[in-house]
Amino acid sequence: MVVALMLGREGSRGFPGKNTYPVLGRPMMGYPLLAAKSAKLVDDIYVSTDSDNIKNVAHEYGAKIIDRPLELATKEALGEDAFAHGFHCISEQLGSPPDLMVLLFCNAPTILAKTIDEGIRILLEDPSLDSAVTVSAYNMWSPIRARKEGPDGLLQPFVSFEAFGNLKAVNCDRDSQGDVFFADMSVSIVRSRCLEDLNFGILPQRWMGRRIFPLKQWGGCDVDYSWQVPSVEYWLRDHGFTESKTPYSF
Repeated sequence: MVVALMLGREGSRGFPGKNTYPVLGRPMMGYPLLAAKSAKLVDDIYVSTDSDNIKNVAHEYGAKIIDRPLELATKEALGEDAFAHGFHCISEQLGSPPDLMVLLFCNAPTILAKTIDEGIRILLEDPSLDSAVTVSAYNMWSPIRARKEGPDGLLQPFVSFEAFGNLKAVNCDRDSQGDVFFADMSVSIVRSRCLEDLNFGILPQRWMGRRIFPLKQWGGCDVDYSWQVPSVEYWLRDHGFTESKTPYSF
């Protein structure tokens, strides 16, 4: 059994209403729902939320609802705890844990059905893997380039350069250190064991476990600010979406 679980909550300080914000004429959360609905290997779809607006959109796309507890819907609440809560609710409804969970976010529209199916197949073929997650290469945001403000108000390395080992080949060219992949939050396909014990996983996204397979794409992101919407629209158009059509058959 493969079950998709998407998270979204009512409150957002940086971009109020982002989860249902119209993108190419559809609510932002509609894109991950379309991907899960169109994936051949996903058996069921749930949305965990405290928002009536999100619940209404979820129903339109045929998803089932999990009422997200208020303590898991605050700004301080962690997504990993909401995923674990949803997983346990689903397991209780089914009578046993699903084999795989397809974890999505309402504000992460850069995902396709074929990518979800690819990740599921990879996990089914290799039982040693804990998860398969989408990643995008953002070399301009390498930890080598990261800085923080020091006590004197000046910039210093965010991570000590000694942690990177030999840096002789690194220079001001953003690609000199090789590709730097970030989990872009478009999808995490995980085994049940990852959600049964979050302490098993590694920070910062502990639901991914330890043996994580990269599903490489470009431009993936979860939207936290309105200025990100144009880049998401570009990504969607490049992948076959317009205001009047989708790359899916229905």
